[in-house]
Amino acid sequence: MPETSAHVGDALLDAANPFAAPSPLPYGLPDFRAVRIEHLRPAIVAGMAGQRAEWEAVATDAAVPDVANTLERVERSGRLLRRAMTVFHTLVSAVGGDEIHALESEVAPLLAAHGDAFWLDRRIYDRLESLAHAAALLDLDAETSWLLHTYRKNFVRAGIRLDDDQQERLRALNARIVTSETEFSQRVVKAMEAGAVRVEDPAELAGLDEGTVAALARAAADRAGSTLTMPGGGYLIPLMLPTQQPLLARAADPGLRTRLLEASRTRGTGVDPASDTRATLLEIARLRAERAELLGYPHHAAYVVEDNTAGSATAVNEMLARLAPPAVRNARREAAELQAAREADPAARAGALAASDWVYEAERLRKERFSVDDDVLRPYLELGRVVEHGVFYAAHRLYGLTFHPRPDLPGYADGVRVWEVREEDGRGLGLFVGDYYARPGKRGGAWMHSLVDQSDLLAERPVAVNNLNVTPPPPGQPTLLTWDEVRTCFHEFGHALHALFSDVRYPSLSGTAVPRDFVEYPSQVNEMWMTHPSVVARFARHHATGEPLPAELLEKVLSLGSYGEGFATTEYLGAALLDQAWHQVVPGQVPAEPGEVEAFEREALERAGVHLDLVPPRYRSTYFNHTFGGGYDAGYYSYIWSEVLDADTVEWFKEHARADDGGLNRAAGQRFREALLSRGYSQDPLESFRDLRGRDARIDPLLVRRGLTD
Repeated sequence: MPETSAHVGDALLDAANPFAAPSPLPYGLPDFRAVRIEHLRPAIVAGMAGQRAEWEAVATDAAVPDVANTLERVERSGRLLRRAMTVFHTLVSAVGGDEIHALESEVAPLLAAHGDAFWLDRRIYDRLESLAHAAALLDLDAETSWLLHTYRKNFVRAGIRLDDDQQERLRALNARIVTSETEFSQRVVKAMEAGAVRVEDPAELAGLDEGTVAALARAAADRAGSTLTMPGGGYLIPLMLPTQQPLLARAADPGLRTRLLEASRTRGTGVDPASDTRATLLEIARLRAERAELLGYPHHAAYVVEDNTAGSATAVNEMLARLAPPAVRNARREAAELQAAREADPAARAGALAASDWVYEAERLRKERFSVDDDVLRPYLELGRVVEHGVFYAAHRLYGLTFHPRPDLPGYADGVRVWEVREEDGRGLGLFVGDYYARPGKRGGAWMHSLVDQSDLLAERPVAVNNLNVTPPPPGQPTLLTWDEVRTCFHEFGHALHALFSDVRYPSLSGTAVPRDFVEYPSQVNEMWMTHPSVVARFARHHATGEPLPAELLEKVLSLGSYGEGFATTEYLGAALLDQAWHQVVPGQVPAEPGEVEAFEREALERAGVHLDLVPPRYRSTYFNHTFGGGYDAGYYSYIWSEVLDADTVEWFKEHARADDGGLNRAAGQRFREALLSRGYSQDPLESFRDLRGRDARIDPLLVRRGLTD
C-alpha cells in the first residue's frame, strides 16, 4: 500500500496533538473541542515537512512515471497539512483574535514558500511531461487526463520555465504578496471594529424596531466588556463589509445616516491609523504587477483571467463596458425618482438627495409604490425556519436530500450548528455546518468553505460550511432576517451543494475548486428557489403566530422585478472596474503614496463612466478584501460573468417544469446535479454547462433580469 501523508506527517508530530491522526468524528469533521491554538503551529510545520518529504519521494523515484507513482502520490500528499489548514483558515476567518492573527502573519510566508517548493520543482514537472508524452499508450480516463493537463498548465503559470535567478525573484515576490495580503485582511477586520458608530441619544435611532435597538445596545455592552475598550451604555452600530450598511434603509435620522455611511466609506483611509490599508494595498498592486511582468504577462489581470472561463482581460473589459452605460442610465433615472419623491413628501427633510439618503429613500419609495416594507417582512423571516423549511426544503424537492441535526457534533463557536445530509435512500452524503451569526473577529460578508473535500481516491466525503454575519438578537428573541439575508442563505447553500454533490476521484478537482468566474454560478442559480411559491409558503411564516406571509404581500415582493437594479448594478460595476483598474497596470503605474489612492479610484471610475457621487462602489479600495485580501483579485467581475450562466440556467429550469412547478422537481434537479454540480473541476466547466444546456450561454436573460435592455 502506498505511504500516505497521514503516515509521513504523523511521524513528525507529537502524538498528543489532535492533528496527529485523522479526526475520529463522522465524515472527518475536525474535533474543535480538542483543538487549541497552540496545536496549530506545530501541526502546520510538521505537515509542510511531511508533504515536502512526499514530494521528494516522487521527484526522486527511479521508476518510469505513471499515474500511481506520480499523479496519485501527489494527490495523496499533505493530508496532515490539509487537516491543520482547514481548521486554521476556519478560525482565522470566523473567529479571529490577536493570537490567531499573529500566527497567520507568521505562517503566511512559510506557506507561500511551501507552495513554491512544489510548483518550481523541475523534477516533478519533468515526470508530468514524461507522463503526458506516454498518455496515449496509457489510455488514461477523462478525469485523469484533465488532472494531468491541469497540473502541467499550473506548473507553467507558476514559473517552472523561468531560470534560476528569475525563480528566486519569484519566490521573494510570492512571499511578500501573501504577507501583505494577510496584513490587508487583518486591517480590514480592525477597520470594521474601529469604524463602528457610537450612538448616545436613543432619539437618533428613530425608525428602527425594538429588537434592532436592543441588539445595538447589546453590541455596545459586549464591546465595553471586551478587550476593545469602550465606555458602557449607549448603542453601537457595527459595520458590515460592503459600503452600504443595512441600517441605512431604516434609520430615519439623516444625521445618523450621514455618520454611518461616512464611517463605512472612510475605513482604511487613515482615520484610524492602526487600520490604514492604503500603503498595503499599493504594495500588493505593485508586487502583483511585478510578478505578472516576470511571468510574461502584460499585467496581473491578464495572468488571472487566462485561467478563468472568460479567457482574456479584453473579454472582461468588453462585458463590463457593455453593462456600464445602461446601468448608469438606470441609476440616474432612479436618482431623479428618489429626488422627486423626496420633494413631494412634506414630512421629508428638504434638500438634495445625498449618497447616505439613497437606500432610505429607495426603501420609502418601494413601500409607497409596492407596499413592501422590510420591517413588515422581517417577522415572517425567522432564521431557523428559513434554513430548515426553505433552503433545505428546496434541496429536498430538487435532489431528495434530508437534513438531520447533529447536536452531538462540535462547532468552532457558539451558535454553529451541524446537520448530517442524507440521500433519498438514506445513505449519508456528508455534513453541512451553518455559522450564521456575526461575532467580534469574524470577517465580514458571507462565504462558503469546506472542512473536508470529497474524493474517491482518499475515500473522503464532504463537509461544507456556510457563513453569514447576521446580528445576534437579544437572548430569548428570534433571529429575524431581511429579504436580502434570505437570498444570501440560498446563495451560500448553492456553494454548499456544489461541494456536497462533488463526485470526483481526485481531491484537487473536488467541488468548488473551479475557476473563479464559474464558482458563483451554481450559488446564484440556487437563489431562484427563494421566491418559488411552494418554498416561500413553508419558510415565510410569522415567528410568533405561525401565520403564513399574506399572499398579497408576497405578490408585491415578487412584483418588484428590476426595481433598484440601476443602483445595484452600478455599485457592483464600480467595484468590479476598480478591481480591474488596480490589476491592469504595470509596476510604474501604481501610485507611490497612500494619499494618491483616492485620486486613482476617481480617475478609474470616471474613465469607465461609472463615477456617481450618489452611488459609491460596493467596495472602495481600502476595504476591498475580495481583491486585496486575495481570492478574487482581478476576479470580482466573476459575479456578473457567472450570472450570465445563472440567468440562462433559470430559463432551463422553467423549460423543465412539470405541472407548473417552475422546475422544482426531482428530474430537473437530478439532471442539474449530474451534468454540473457533481463534476467539480474534472473537466472544462463550460463543457459542463454545454452538457446541461446544449449550447453556450446567452446574455439576454441577464439583461432582462437587470433591466439593462433598451
